[in-house]
Parts: sequence; C-alpha cells; structure tokens
Amino acid sequence: MKVVNSARSVDQPVTDKSMMQAVARGRRQEKRQVLASAVQYFHPSELLIITLADQSAVALPIQRYPELNSLSQAERMRLKLGLGGLAVCLDETDLHISIVGLVAASESMTELAVAVAASRNGRRSSAAKAKTSRENGMNGGRPRKLTST
Repeated sequence: MKVVNSARSVDQPVTDKSMMQAVARGRRQEKRQVLASAVQYFHPSELLIITLADQSAVALPIQRYPELNSLSQAERMRLKLGLGGLAVCLDETDLHISIVGLVAASESMTELAVAVAASRNGRRSSAAKAKTSRENGMNGGRPRKLTST
C-alpha cells in the first residue's frame, strides 16, 4: 500500500483570517458550478424539470435515465435537491444523481454545452491576441491571405 502525505496540515486552529479565506474559496468555487434551485417531476410528459439558480431550466425525459425510470411515480414526486444544489436525491432509496451527470448523459445537451464553451472561449482575448490586433490595426487591418494560383 502506498502512503501519501498531505501537503497541508489539518490540525491548525481556525482563526478569523483562515475562516475568511475558506469562505472566499467557497464563493469562488460556487461561481464555477452549476447550482440548481428546484427540481420537479412533471407527470403528463414524464419529465424531470431542473430549475437553475438563474431561473433557467432543463427538462430531462425520465425514460432516458434508468435510475429515474425505475422509480415509481410517487417516488419521482418526492425527488429533492441535495449536495447544495448539485444533485437530485431521494434519501429513502439512497439515490443521489449529479445534475451535471444527468445533463452530460444527453448527447444533444453535451453538444450544446461544447458549442457554448467554444463560443465563449473564442471571444477571449489574450495579451498576444490584443497586441497582434493593435499592430494589424496600425497597418490598415488584418493582412490578406495570399492565395496560390
């Protein structure tokens, strides 16, 4: 068995400074996560509707998820959010499903997420991109591509 030593000591006293740092780390991490504010089972369409913190929502068809499809209608009605809005849970059956995992299991939702990420990343401007853009602007714009004939 391999022994791994912790890089940080956990036996340090909690001070006001360390508490403020921990809260700040938690807030930064929270901003990077997709947090749900509500979950609801919509019986007529057999959909699980997950409302996100910004009031947008995702509707997932129950039949595509074996863990949810095996639940009775009454159990589906009792689904709750857990883990701070990161999972759909049913404590009586010890069911805890990551919301990100549910969305990732849908191929079209994954493709949409990739397209959104690519769009956002394409708008980012590094220092090198900004410098090149300024230089091109001073020279009348982006140089034309040379075509070989």
